[in-house]
Amino acid sequence: MDWTDRHCRHFWRQLTHRSRLYTEMVTTGALLHGDVDRHLGYGSAEHPLALQLGGSSPQDLAHCAQMAETRGYDEVNLNCGCPSDRVQNGRFGACLMAEPKLVRDCVAAMREVVDIPVTVKQRIGIDHQESFEELRDFVGTVAEGGCHVFIVHARKAWLEGLSPKQNREIPPLNYEWVYALKEQFPHLTIVLNGGIQSLEECEQHLTKVDGVMLGRAAYQTPWLLSTVDSRLFGAEDPALTRESVIVKLSTYVDDYLANGGRLNHVTRHILGLFHQQPGGRLFRRALSEGAHLIDADGKVLLAALAEVTQRHGKESVVE
Repeated sequence: MDWTDRHCRHFWRQLTHRSRLYTEMVTTGALLHGDVDRHLGYGSAEHPLALQLGGSSPQDLAHCAQMAETRGYDEVNLNCGCPSDRVQNGRFGACLMAEPKLVRDCVAAMREVVDIPVTVKQRIGIDHQESFEELRDFVGTVAEGGCHVFIVHARKAWLEGLSPKQNREIPPLNYEWVYALKEQFPHLTIVLNGGIQSLEECEQHLTKVDGVMLGRAAYQTPWLLSTVDSRLFGAEDPALTRESVIVKLSTYVDDYLANGGRLNHVTRHILGLFHQQPGGRLFRRALSEGAHLIDADGKVLLAALAEVTQRHGKESVVE
């Protein structure tokens, strides 16, 4: 939440055409009682795209799944992994792992009204769930509702005592349990999430599971996405240089600003494009300072790029 908005996803689409992108988690209440266009709006280039929902009412989730299908989303994903207090108070997110039959009923209700896939994102357990058997039983029960794809963050979530940030870092990773899920349920699609930092690691995990999901690595070091299509899908990579990505985004920015947007809504997502590259710090500073100028537009991105090329030479940009 607060990260993978439509501007972030548009940026990522410049780097990979084949990866499936997921929205921020949107609660059923926000869709049923809020600004639907704001929550469900996206650009046509973002496909394949999944809407991630937060909720625990089968009826409400079914209604929202229908809205997603009508809007052209390629998948609806039920979040059973977020550990924040606010999410728990709403009875959705990771706390749903304690109620597998309810999750099964939620999935079944959505599956009954839409033709697009309904998937679940979860943890390997919560609080005092200590055994693999509990994880296996959760997946088995939810699968009865018609879920065939499970995205599994290979960490437990502690609903009390740890913040959401700590829950992404402190509970130890247990990839073996996710591998074991695939062995137990060979007919299901098991996607591994958590702690993956490189495409080399992705390739290793893909010998054991059906898919991998990147989170922080995709955001903090986005250029790693630039070879996903060729290495993992056998397709042509859309971006050959970071420079070409910036040029395309500058046009996108101008269109967005012309419709009343703010530059920093876009630039905050691309600060890591030159991560660990010569001039990366200059790039981030030029973007951060330029985005807040009164007359800021797409030229701010080009000026930030110029900071890199002028100080360190074009060879540091064009790889």
